[in-house]
Amino acid sequence: MSALPLVHWTESGQSQTAFWRSESAAPVPTRIQIAGDQLSADAAYRLICEGTQLLWRGDFHNARQLLQALARRIDKKKRKPAATPLEAFNQHRQAQSQRARLLGSVLVPFDADHTIPLRRAPDVQQACLEAYGPAPGPYLASLRELQGIVGAHEWRKKGVPIRALNARIHPHYGVFSPVRGEYIDLVARAPLPADTSLAYDIGTGTGVLAAVLAQRGIKQVIATDQDPRALACAQENLTRLDLQSHVTLTQTDMFPDGQAPLIVCNPPWLPARPSAPVEYAVYDPDSRMLRAFLQGLSKHLAPKGEAWLILSDLAEHLGLRAPDELSTLITNAGLRIVDRLTARPAHGRASDPTDPLHAARAAEITSLWRLSHID
Repeated sequence: MSALPLVHWTESGQSQTAFWRSESAAPVPTRIQIAGDQLSADAAYRLICEGTQLLWRGDFHNARQLLQALARRIDKKKRKPAATPLEAFNQHRQAQSQRARLLGSVLVPFDADHTIPLRRAPDVQQACLEAYGPAPGPYLASLRELQGIVGAHEWRKKGVPIRALNARIHPHYGVFSPVRGEYIDLVARAPLPADTSLAYDIGTGTGVLAAVLAQRGIKQVIATDQDPRALACAQENLTRLDLQSHVTLTQTDMFPDGQAPLIVCNPPWLPARPSAPVEYAVYDPDSRMLRAFLQGLSKHLAPKGEAWLILSDLAEHLGLRAPDELSTLITNAGLRIVDRLTARPAHGRASDPTDPLHAARAAEITSLWRLSHID
């Protein structure tokens, strides 16, 4: 029996029902209006601002053009200048959430085989199968979500080049993509502790850091994640790199059983509440994963071992974390800082003055903290 909710609407005087799909956990639409090629962007904008969802029955390419026109209207709205970086962050998140809600109001229908019964609709069957799995029947989803699914499918096909591996990592839909390479380079160049034949990779995601550790000569890496999607993605990447015999994947919340002389973790960098499940790789509410990692090292880090914590200081520049909070957490966990390796991010937003968080991004530094037990 499917756990997907049902959505109901009236079309041509007839009651209609389909499953509802939303990876962002958007609520089931309750006010649906049928829309087609004759609907103007201004009229569509008024409707979605009033809380109406538009079920598209026209030409698929026209639906894409409508979505672009709606995005232009949303992005025209002026924001008042923020007094502090924290206020700028909160304004930005609120604006992004509202933008996502409004653009998510254009819906497209799908048949049970993931085909779209609209004129000039593309073939998205494989992309939707990768993201959703088999469908229990016809369903509705937002056009914006579909665009994200298709984009993820393309990244999965071509992969993300990883300099430290001299290879590509192929992220799956819903798994954090390693497009920012500076944190991977830090793991590739940090000095390995002596006699490191075992390492843990906590929250492995695509498996990229486990792959780097294995390529550096660590005989056994145990990589954990609680998300089945991530574990399937990591398995595929490790097999492609011929490293599957050196890395064991385990589904668990944090640590595997036992102790290791090297434990690596790259937790989400911003201590804020995610607004959708897809944001859990970016936001760590109340720094739960960071705290759990540091506190768990007392039990799982071997006596003479090292823990590598990879973390950006963007949260400090945004006012989300006090400057001395991280060092206090480290000390309170019975740990000391052995060394700190740093790198500046090279992504485009760090040098984009139009980004609302530009000042914080321009000052951001990514660090690999080498930690050990206090003697």
